[in-house]
Amino acid sequence: MSGAPVRTLLLWCPDWPVLAAEIVDGVPATDPVAVLHANRVVACSERARAEGVRRGLRKREAQGRCAQLAVVEYDPGRDARAFEPVVAAVEELVAGVEVVRPGACAVAARGPSRHLGGEEAAAERIVEHVAQACAVESQVGIADGVFAAGLAARDGRVVPPGGSPGFLAGLPVEALGRPALADLLRRLGVRTLGDFAGLPAGDVLARFGFDGALAHRLAAGRDHRPLAVRRPPADLAVTAEHDEPLDRVDAAAFAARALAERLHDRLAAHGLACTRLGIEAVTAHGQELHRVWRHDGLLTAAAIADRVRWQLDGWLSGSTGRGGARPTRPTAGIIRLRLIPDGVIARGGLQPGLWGETGEERERAHRALSRVQGILGPEAVVTAVLGGGRSPADQVRLVPWGDERRPTRPGAPPWPGRLPPPAPAVVLPEPLAATVHDAAGEPVAVSARLQVSAAPARLAVGAARPAEITGWAGPWPVDERWWAPAEARRRARFQVCLADGTALLLAVEAGRWLVEAIYD
Repeated sequence: MSGAPVRTLLLWCPDWPVLAAEIVDGVPATDPVAVLHANRVVACSERARAEGVRRGLRKREAQGRCAQLAVVEYDPGRDARAFEPVVAAVEELVAGVEVVRPGACAVAARGPSRHLGGEEAAAERIVEHVAQACAVESQVGIADGVFAAGLAARDGRVVPPGGSPGFLAGLPVEALGRPALADLLRRLGVRTLGDFAGLPAGDVLARFGFDGALAHRLAAGRDHRPLAVRRPPADLAVTAEHDEPLDRVDAAAFAARALAERLHDRLAAHGLACTRLGIEAVTAHGQELHRVWRHDGLLTAAAIADRVRWQLDGWLSGSTGRGGARPTRPTAGIIRLRLIPDGVIARGGLQPGLWGETGEERERAHRALSRVQGILGPEAVVTAVLGGGRSPADQVRLVPWGDERRPTRPGAPPWPGRLPPPAPAVVLPEPLAATVHDAAGEPVAVSARLQVSAAPARLAVGAARPAEITGWAGPWPVDERWWAPAEARRRARFQVCLADGTALLLAVEAGRWLVEAIYD
């Protein structure tokens, strides 16, 4: 296969996680907004950037720079669902669209440039159509290869044929999108993609491994996919037929997990890994749906299942996006689902872990839990997800294994009356009755105006011997559902430290003291 990169047209929507939060959750993208993952900013709105918020900042530092900052948790499923109408709008003009990631999609530039009057005319036409159909601003970059086209899209630039290496040479190594590798390269004195591309390929592979070798090819303007990807055998695709049409996202996602496992196992048996995934679905009314997902690295079984779930969610939810954009929900449920490894590479370059294949234990655990669900049902295996609520017991909910671990109120501000951090380590399923006395041995009471009768001095839990209280904080009032007398609940909470080092969360309600949780 020829090593020449394919002339690629890539459409990019700036700040897509922020825009997706507006489309799905109604968070205004015109306000200062930051999307956080692992307590760090991964995307922010234009107004937030004007206040000094940048990617990579911790939450507290970002809020310190912008007091009005609205914080939204990163949700790749939400981003994918919101992006589906944009991809559908692009498909109305060109064929063969591939989703690189939510917020970016690519297509071979040859076709659009021929029937839309040239590359620049095609770029302008696609941007205008997306704006009219979806009310979404976008930019298009055209270059040799997906990687170079993605960077060109940041400036809305058309790189001349053969000019990708020169275009990439002056960009910083951070443009690779691999923070750990970029940090190591800078410490070694390699600061630009041109410097990195000038290193011997063999030395790069030996020092940085397989992923570093892929990044080295990208930096040199040589997209690795046309060289490494081959057409897979026809029997690698997997198909599932369903007698009962799947019209709910949760049921379709559960079926897709097993299909993703089959595809991953089949590829592994051939010594292959997937880099580009085709998802096909047929409804009970004969409607055919198709989408291609592209990934820079290797798609694991979990990553395949995630992309299939996101795509099914986008199809079955029938989200209209902004401005009434298509697509609409299919008229019938899905009766056939097919996964096609549209791009594969040999796994020979992957380095195994010290005691076996990388991630082998995790994959084995995932398969085992999926089998349990297959026997006992999806609700048989659950994991905890943090959500909204004022008390620790209300802030955790259980979701089936493999389902989206989405917070109850993604992007919402903190609950009023919520406990300050740190969170307790153990939340008791049933609060324990307790008594609290002051230094004179009198019971401690809390008035309706939250006045404490005396400083708490001793605590007794159940029939246990009293323990000395060495420190306490509170009270924090909680007045819930006051508008519904039958459901109203009013209580006050305290944090106390005992002489033996134990820290507890107490609550007093209707004159009764309760132990709700234990701090580590």
